[in-house]
Amino acid sequence: MALPFIASDACMLAVQAGIVAAPRAEPPGLQWLRQLGGRWWSLVPLGSIVVVIFAIRGVSQTATGLTYLALVAVPILAALALGWGMRGGRPAVALAAPVLFAVAWIWRTSLSGEGAALILSALSCVTLGILLAALTPASWLKVGIVLMAIGDSYLVATNLLQAPNSVLTLAHPAAGLPQLQSELFGTVQMGYGDLFIAAVLGAVLAGQRNRQRQAAALTLIFAAAFDLLFFILNDLPATVPVALALIATELYHRHHSRSTTPETADRTETAERSSPARGSPRSEAAPGVGSAPIA
Repeated sequence: MALPFIASDACMLAVQAGIVAAPRAEPPGLQWLRQLGGRWWSLVPLGSIVVVIFAIRGVSQTATGLTYLALVAVPILAALALGWGMRGGRPAVALAAPVLFAVAWIWRTSLSGEGAALILSALSCVTLGILLAALTPASWLKVGIVLMAIGDSYLVATNLLQAPNSVLTLAHPAAGLPQLQSELFGTVQMGYGDLFIAAVLGAVLAGQRNRQRQAAALTLIFAAAFDLLFFILNDLPATVPVALALIATELYHRHHSRSTTPETADRTETAERSSPARGSPRSEAAPGVGSAPIA
């Protein structure tokens, strides 16, 4: 019996939001990678969807190649996430990756197999997001996230995405091996790029744990509201809620920074003026009272 749409969609959206919260801050061993970085890496999110779609439109066999690429790369990247890249990850946990792959292969037509494949793909995106964040200045990568959502929306609105996406979805590796190039759970399907963009957002904000959690929660809220459009539309760009979560967190924290700065300055000035009034001797400690709120 197929899982109803609402339950399937809720599980898929929970995974997408969970990916935002998953990347850890500053995984070790990335120093060499940063030397190769630059702002042009911010075009990777947009390119990952535009290039793939037009490549499949031009040569349908591209979908088969991507199927086998995902079959090899996704389990390796997922193991890296479990052992190195995600919060709470440790080397021993990486052994779960081959177990998930086995479940996805043996029970590929069941919810268990679909869930295992979905988790593998999600974990692989965590690793990719961390690597891209190490290569790209954060401000530029945030622009890249928004550009990916805009490009995805354009492709969906102009019906340029649907046909290539169907070809990619139907591509199967040999021997009944699991499909890891697109995600199916129950009665809901989501593209690999929709998980990738969530991981990129999580990696960008990983050094700010509260903002990362807020972005994860907002991704879930926006995605749930956005998916109400499924009642009137058949296809939606699932990258949009992630971009909206980024924009919302940026606006909130910029407003919060502006609103708290004057208050901090007022507290500092008050503390400095009140020090002599208390009759305390003027000493080196007095400026310290005023500077504490600023720090």
